[in-house]
This record gives sequence, structure tokens and C-alpha cells, in this order.
Amino acid sequence: MDGGLAAPLRLPRPAPGRSARLTTVVPGATRHGKDIGRWLAAQRRNWGRLNAEQQHRLAELGVKKAPRARKTAAKTTASSGPRTGGDAFHKGLQALAQYVAREGGMPGRSAVEKLPDGPHRVGIWMGNQKARRDRLDAAQLGALAELGVDWAAG
Repeated sequence: MDGGLAAPLRLPRPAPGRSARLTTVVPGATRHGKDIGRWLAAQRRNWGRLNAEQQHRLAELGVKKAPRARKTAAKTTASSGPRTGGDAFHKGLQALAQYVAREGGMPGRSAVEKLPDGPHRVGIWMGNQKARRDRLDAAQLGALAELGVDWAAG
């Protein structure tokens, strides 16, 4: 695979006692207008597609097959059972309380409240809570009803 390099890659001869290595060439490194960094990365990635001679020549320059990407383990939750709402619910509740205290009513969908840790889209959060109200526990529904959310009261 030449990856777009029509002419063979020729490196300057190393000084006596030193060897040429391509281990530090990164994508974006160019020689005579060709991106040899991208070409080298493609050779490492597609090592199995290269013939034995190509692999041997690259190995002489210190190029090795790219390591296989590891698959990450699936995240596991610390607790089992239904979710308790956690920080996201409490942040949304804090933003709603702040909005109600300032405006005196419920936010529209586009309402954004500024919390100490950054902006919170309280209007979208309210819509999500309403859509998922069958999954909210009694304490969460009670907290929403306390702030004047009519659908949470009954």
C-alpha cells in the first residue's frame, strides 16, 4: 500500500554509528509535499495487508505494527436497583427553585438558569421530568409539587 506516495520513501543517510528511525513521524509531517506522517500511520494500521518485503523494509527503519485498540469494559454502577435521581435531579430542582423565586411561575422550554457550576437548561429539564414522571419516586414528585409543578401534585 503506497497510500498516495508514488515515489519510494528515501530518507537521508544516518550518520555513521546511528540508524534511521521513523518512530517520531506524526501525521502532518511532509516531505516534498507528501504527508509522510499520514502514510506511515496507514502502514502501521494496515500492517497485515503489506507483503513480507514491505514489512521487512519498514521494520529495518524501526516501524512496527500498530498495537490493537483495546475494548473498554462496560461501565458498571456502584448500586443496584432503581436509580435515585442523583445530582442531575438535584441540579434541575435547584435551577427550577431559582427560576420560580425570580420569575414567580414555571419556565418555558427555552429557559436557561445560571447555576454556580454553569448554565442549566431548566425548561428542557422540566419537559424531561414530565415525560418521565412515572419513573420519579415520591420524594422527587413531592419536591416538584412544592415548587408549584401542577402535574407532580396529583
